[in-house]
Amino acid sequence: MQLSALRALEFHRVVEAVEGFALTPMGGERLARLQPSTDARHVAQLLAATTETTRYVTAHGVFPLRASSELPQILAALAVEGRALEAPRLLTLASFLDSIDESRAAIRRAPGAFPLLEAASGGAASFKGETAQTRDKIDPSGEVVDHASAELRLIRDRLRKQRSRLRTTLESYLRGKETAKYLQDQVVTERNGRYVLVVKAEHRSGIPGIVHGTSTSGASLFLEPLSTVEINNDIVALEEQEIEEVRRILLALTDTFRARAGDMQRTIDAATELDVLQARARYSESVDGIEPALSADGAFELQAARHPLVKNAVPVTIKVIPPATVLLITGPNTGGKTVALKTAGLFALMAQSGLRIPAADGSRLPVFRSLFADIGDEQSIEASLSTFSAHITNIASMDRALAAPALVLLDEVGSGTDPIEGGALGVAIVDRFRRRGATVIATSHYDALKTYASTTEGVASAAFGFDTDTFAPTYQLLYGTPGRSLALEIAGRLGLSPDVVAAARENLSAREAQLAEHLAKIDRDMRALEHEQRLVSKERETLHAVEARMRQREDALRQREETFRRRLTEELDAQVRQARKEIDDVIAELKARAAAIAAAPRLVSTGETGSARSDARAAIDDVAKRILAGEGSGHEPSAVSHQPSAISHVNVGDRVIVGGLGLEAIVTSTHDGTAELDVRGKRMRASIRDLKIVAGGQPAHGHVKVNIDLQPRETTASDLNVIGCTVDEAISRAERFLDESLLTDHRVVRLIHGYGTGQLKRALAGFLQQHPLVARFASAPPEQGGGGVTVVELKD
Repeated sequence: MQLSALRALEFHRVVEAVEGFALTPMGGERLARLQPSTDARHVAQLLAATTETTRYVTAHGVFPLRASSELPQILAALAVEGRALEAPRLLTLASFLDSIDESRAAIRRAPGAFPLLEAASGGAASFKGETAQTRDKIDPSGEVVDHASAELRLIRDRLRKQRSRLRTTLESYLRGKETAKYLQDQVVTERNGRYVLVVKAEHRSGIPGIVHGTSTSGASLFLEPLSTVEINNDIVALEEQEIEEVRRILLALTDTFRARAGDMQRTIDAATELDVLQARARYSESVDGIEPALSADGAFELQAARHPLVKNAVPVTIKVIPPATVLLITGPNTGGKTVALKTAGLFALMAQSGLRIPAADGSRLPVFRSLFADIGDEQSIEASLSTFSAHITNIASMDRALAAPALVLLDEVGSGTDPIEGGALGVAIVDRFRRRGATVIATSHYDALKTYASTTEGVASAAFGFDTDTFAPTYQLLYGTPGRSLALEIAGRLGLSPDVVAAARENLSAREAQLAEHLAKIDRDMRALEHEQRLVSKERETLHAVEARMRQREDALRQREETFRRRLTEELDAQVRQARKEIDDVIAELKARAAAIAAAPRLVSTGETGSARSDARAAIDDVAKRILAGEGSGHEPSAVSHQPSAISHVNVGDRVIVGGLGLEAIVTSTHDGTAELDVRGKRMRASIRDLKIVAGGQPAHGHVKVNIDLQPRETTASDLNVIGCTVDEAISRAERFLDESLLTDHRVVRLIHGYGTGQLKRALAGFLQQHPLVARFASAPPEQGGGGVTVVELKD
């Protein structure tokens, strides 16, 4: 990539923004060197990794990486053999390594698949043993603790005893009547590492000892009594031993990390990679970026692109679709042409650097081997180059260095010289790059280039729109038409004298005025066509939405009918089984009584046998009544059943059978060949063709009635707690719970599974994805249980 193009497109500002999201100095250093890749496969891998990381960060937050700004110096010191790291630095290193372990664990625990993140962190080694040992021997304040070694404990015990002995001896001087009068202050102080008394200069000989200095005024002497010299000597020696032992401990701790240099480097590389990924992801998230598709056919399409460095940028759609390879952008000054040009180039650089772009879905870009930009005023007084000369010099160097596939951006091509010659030169330059296979996006006001765009195969034109009343720019590109420059109109809007503007209009030649009017007519026609297209598109979207809603309603109705059918069949089967069991019990009892009568030594009366038969018959009749008429229905065995008959129309209040489902219902209303039905308090809709009327009008004695008794629910109306269940138990209970919720008109329910190992949550998620009654599901908000609760929304 041409460095001047990167500067012109302000790619360095994007790099600085991404670098600001780094969590480690190493990640920040690598991001500072961020460059676009020219290998299509590598670019695809970069974008995929950024998208996966964005998905992770959005759902689970940033990696818990912790790295001090002095970490590079710590790692450099670690590489020096025989050098011990200071205690605070060892703690910093341990914290950094622990944070990498935590990041790896967080990625592994996260629900969903993150293979690229797992691969990026897979090279990291665990240093739990080394970091635990470090924290055991160094307290959080950075001091080596006494139990770090037996020798250190012994030295510090002796130090405490000697210091206590010294303090007692010196305090005896402070309290003694004979010695206190020689002291300037009743304090013990320190000089040159020795504990001393502050003695009046005139009483130098009052207390025998060694003078270690005098005060500034000379009135006080810092004197070490002879009785404490030996104690002080012991303390100094012990302190030196303590320093040496602490150094030995720190060196041993340092060497445990140093011994695993290879693992350390791989771990640092993995942490740096994770940091780079999360920085790219968080930047992409901050600009609301999407992953563009990589086109193999050279198609360049940015939908609703927003320049990331422009505050409140207006979205613009930029398209160069084969067979076109050149896009000429025209239109009024201050209309946004240069911003569009920079947006196109910057987005190509961002995508090839692995960054998601702030555009709408459907955007696609090729992977360019070279990218060139001639934007802005490159005038150089030092090099004796005018604006025109600077542009031509830059374009000449672009032509020499071009390697296809290439993106060439030309702002006001051919400007800075005579308009006629400049227009001719601009056409030649654009056509040169087109013939060499480059994708070219150029801006211009020249009529020669507008004519070239309208008459040349493979060259598309677009113009920035403007308000027809105020001539203010709309910053929207209109494709298929050359735009008007509106120099005179904008000059008037910006405050130029009307007389000057009027004089300028008179100076236009007849041909120029005719061309301006022709362009204005084309612009009006394009606006009218665009308005019609918007209306048609809006109507089409409305129709699609209505069609989708109807399909959803039909699917939901079909699923509900299937559910009713299934539950009805289950309940009927259960009642049949119960009836069979009761009849079997009656037969068994009858057989037992018959055997008892037969075995009786006396003669059996006809009354006894008749009584047995009568009891059995009554029991069977009772079972039949309960099954056919429901509990307490009063069904008469002799009643004539009503057979359903086919119908062509129904009336409100008719009792009907829903064909295929076998459900009995009451008609509540009719409309356009369909009927609204009441099925045991539930509303449903069915075609009149599918209904059969039951003779006899309103329900009377003798109808078959099926009672479906639901078991009491295991929890509240909208919650199911499966904590402690196995996966099979939880799924079985959840299936029954959803069926019951559908019948009780609960459309939003909660499954409480807790956190645990996450096995229950994953199993339930798989079950819910396949369940025909589930519209959507997600983890509950933090205040309602968070990841330990799944909220399920059922279809209507």
